[in-house]
Amino acid sequence: MTDTSEQSIVVEGLYKWYGDVQALRGIDFCVDSGEVVGFLGPNGAGKTTTMKILTSSMAASSGEVTVAGHDVRRQSEQVRKKIGYLPENVPLYDDMIVADYLHFVAQMQGVARASRQERVRDVATRTGVSSVLGKTIRELSKGFRQRVGLAQAIVHQPEVIVLDEPTTGLDPNQIIDIRDVITSIGRHKTVLLSTHILQEVSAVCDRIIIIDDGRIVADDSIEALRDDVDVPDATLEDIFRWFTLGNVAGADGDDDGDKADNGDNGDNGDNGDEADSNDGDSRHDAEPSRSKSADSADATA
Repeated sequence: MTDTSEQSIVVEGLYKWYGDVQALRGIDFCVDSGEVVGFLGPNGAGKTTTMKILTSSMAASSGEVTVAGHDVRRQSEQVRKKIGYLPENVPLYDDMIVADYLHFVAQMQGVARASRQERVRDVATRTGVSSVLGKTIRELSKGFRQRVGLAQAIVHQPEVIVLDEPTTGLDPNQIIDIRDVITSIGRHKTVLLSTHILQEVSAVCDRIIIIDDGRIVADDSIEALRDDVDVPDATLEDIFRWFTLGNVAGADGDDDGDKADNGDNGDNGDNGDEADSNDGDSRHDAEPSRSKSADSADATA
């Protein structure tokens, strides 16, 4: 087992099956305390599945995951107190007033009554929603809804922040605003950021992890990965395409990392993790057998 004393997230040998479809194929990675890491991959690569497992929203088929020193399977309650999660589709209550909603989340996350007003005021300022605290969530624009979602993810001062496509559907000005908020959060917290907007990654991330077809195929700083690809003056787009279109074997050591054609990944929509794990029956010799009881509960997740 990896020493987790200086690491906020540790993932070891993580597998996930949906029935006969394999979404994760034994992935391993770590995120150090205070690090901001971009988690990239084509649609259907396994990003959202991984994030759901990290946040104790879904059980893995096998493997070990710890967040802030707590096992996500055996200590899920402690994990939820230590982690802030912004899913791609923010779970907001449209009929609630923004301030009431944030107070409600703070209460559910165990923030002491005496501290709630201060915490809500602080996160409202940091995420730029102070001007809409008196409005119902239904009245908010897409940009403000994302900001409120970000506020609820950090209202309990978690050690680890997991953000799944935080700028989906935003206009360029809104994207820049949310990026600034993430940069501010990243000065004090550990952040795992999944996004298809690569400029965000270049602007805020210390390092990137690329997942493709359920395997980690790259994990390093942008500069180090630029040296690994055979493209002069490679951009982050070049790096992403290099590692996801079959130019190199998987960075996790699997010789079968190359794919003849990965072009279909982009056609599966934003929720493609479950549906797009191709070659579900092509199983690596070292993979453990599936746990029927664990998978059956998640098959419809």
